[in-house]
Amino acid sequence: MGLIPDEGKGLPPPNLVNTNSTWLSFSGWCVALLHNGFNHRPLLKTGVHRQVLLATIGWFIGYHVSKYANYKYAKRDHEMYEYIRLHPNEFQEKEKKTFAEIIQPFYPVR
Repeated sequence: MGLIPDEGKGLPPPNLVNTNSTWLSFSGWCVALLHNGFNHRPLLKTGVHRQVLLATIGWFIGYHVSKYANYKYAKRDHEMYEYIRLHPNEFQEKEKKTFAEIIQPFYPVR
């Protein structure tokens, strides 16, 4: 079943380049650099395969976090609009006011 139920499978997929993927990929790369630094190795030249692997894992996790977040937001919106549809008397249309009716008259003091 996974994190997202079958009703969430119909949502459009998130972009491949999104904020979660980018940040978690960068975090994975930084973890590889920190590991090199703690072991007194050259930061960028050693363990390039680990750097690529951890960045890819971060990207993968970020993509699925974005999918899960999109599902949760869609579910919340669906429940909210369903509640509004079932209780129209609680969400009456307010009368439109112009900006001049909202602000108080201005009298400069000298």
